[in-house]
Amino acid sequence: MRPLIDRQHFHRLTGKRVRHMLIYLLFIVGFYVLIKGADLLVAGASSVAKKLQISNIVIGLTIVAFGTSAPEFIVNIFASAKGDTELAIGNVIGSNIANILLILGIAAIINPLVTRENTVWKEIPLSLLAAVMLGILANDARLDGVSFSALTRTDGLTLLAFFAIFLYYSFGIARVNADSEGEEIQELGKWKSVLYILFGLTGLVFGGKWIVDGAIRIAENFQVSQSLIGLTIVAIGTSLPELATSAVAAYRRQTDIAIGNVVGSNIFNVFWILGFSSLINPLPFDPGADVDVMMTIVSSLLLFLIMFIGKKHTVERWQGVVMVSLYITYIIYLILTK
Repeated sequence: MRPLIDRQHFHRLTGKRVRHMLIYLLFIVGFYVLIKGADLLVAGASSVAKKLQISNIVIGLTIVAFGTSAPEFIVNIFASAKGDTELAIGNVIGSNIANILLILGIAAIINPLVTRENTVWKEIPLSLLAAVMLGILANDARLDGVSFSALTRTDGLTLLAFFAIFLYYSFGIARVNADSEGEEIQELGKWKSVLYILFGLTGLVFGGKWIVDGAIRIAENFQVSQSLIGLTIVAIGTSLPELATSAVAAYRRQTDIAIGNVVGSNIFNVFWILGFSSLINPLPFDPGADVDVMMTIVSSLLLFLIMFIGKKHTVERWQGVVMVSLYITYIIYLILTK
């Protein structure tokens, strides 16, 4: 009888390990599927919009802009729906910190990033405002003296209102610079466009689910917080489209695209993604995450100050090295304290 029990225990243990390995594998594959899904969706939807004679700049400000934020958006939707709010908030905060310190740092090391006047005085301050707004809205306990802190549905509507203002500003800038902005959109065949959209949506759904499930399992198995996983692995993984775009733009010396892509993504992440996520489910906020919110604010403020340190309105190579070093230091701090 004993061998039978041992055999049953062995099969249960083996099955558990296989399930864990499958979840980890899908977690890794999920990032590729998610990002590829976003690319296909953007290509298909942009082609359809082009056939409807919508201008390139409008497509860029809507379909393409939403598409590059789709990985963070889908992960947050799944996390919010499942009640895994630490992961949802950590993903956005971590992505914003990685966008500025890691991605812009790497892009500046490739080539110094020369920045437009509008980006310096309007878009970077707006990304700083987004970080400050998050800190204020999520700190009910500290500011109002209540027993809990959360991003409520009312807070979500406030963030979405700011997002609407940002879109209005973006379209205003687009009209002024209609001749110089917007890249050529490739037109695909009708059925190819439809297939791209369908495969893109499928990739987003499955990739997002695999990432959320994997992140939760990793947090459980290694006995770390979902916040740590969201701030590090998930945040960096969902920021890969921004990294690729900014690195390639910096290499081609299209430095304004490199920095504009990151700053715009940060504004989208807070106003659009967290705003929408908190409408699905109010997001309880751990006061311990104040350090991470403060890091987001400091990163945005640092980027603004860099515009006036050294060469004006330029992120220089040495500044890029400092930014990447700060990010590595922050990650080490997270690992030691979370």
